[in-house]
Amino acid sequence: MSRFAKIVSLILCLMIAPALAYADGTGNTTYNSFTKSKRALLEQVYPDHLITFYCDNPFTADKDVTPSPEKYTPKNPSNRRSKRIEWEHIVPASLFGRQFKSWTEGHSACVKNDGTTYKGRKCAERTSSAYQYMQADMYNLVPAIGEINGLRSSYPCRMIPGEEREFGTCDIEIQSKTAEPPPVKRGNIARTYFYMDYVYPGFGIINDDNRALFQQWASDDSVDQWECQRVKRVEAIQGNKNPFVKYQCIVSGIW
Repeated sequence: MSRFAKIVSLILCLMIAPALAYADGTGNTTYNSFTKSKRALLEQVYPDHLITFYCDNPFTADKDVTPSPEKYTPKNPSNRRSKRIEWEHIVPASLFGRQFKSWTEGHSACVKNDGTTYKGRKCAERTSSAYQYMQADMYNLVPAIGEINGLRSSYPCRMIPGEEREFGTCDIEIQSKTAEPPPVKRGNIARTYFYMDYVYPGFGIINDDNRALFQQWASDDSVDQWECQRVKRVEAIQGNKNPFVKYQCIVSGIW
């Protein structure tokens, strides 16, 4: 980032801090179906940008991926998930989901046909409207290669010593229950965490362990044309704003 861009970013942070106290901090209240959100993203947000999030590998409208050596090499070529995209939660669903009682303890409505009870994600999806809207929030969903989505699991995003590459030229490392994303995606991830923490307070999405790191990532990796376009499209169909991206896009002249 140039010196001028860093100055602009600092000024923007000073502008946003008081503004957020009065901004509309509403989360998603439009889509309560994860399935419908995924369909809307594919058809209305990504139709002309069929590019995976971490590796920039192209995919088709049918969600098929053909790994290309200059973008991504599967860790396990026989893994069918390496040839398709899945919609990944940047802030893992389990991070906020485990704070719903139906996830951790179950619910009287969560009973299978044979009489056995269940809990976890499926129970929260069935019984909690608040969880349904959080899980379906399109600002938190990106197209990721299935293999990487599976290996990332619900691990937190942090820095990992060294540069061991398991996916060819795709610069993402997943080790010791930690994921280190590519430098060019770290700001996107940080701004998504800030958004989710802001519109869904009380879930501990931003905490003392990750706040400073995400602030640094957001500063080092500023918004780009596609991040702004994506957020603009999501705002148009979901109805609420992501101020952590939108205001930077406006100041940068790419909104």
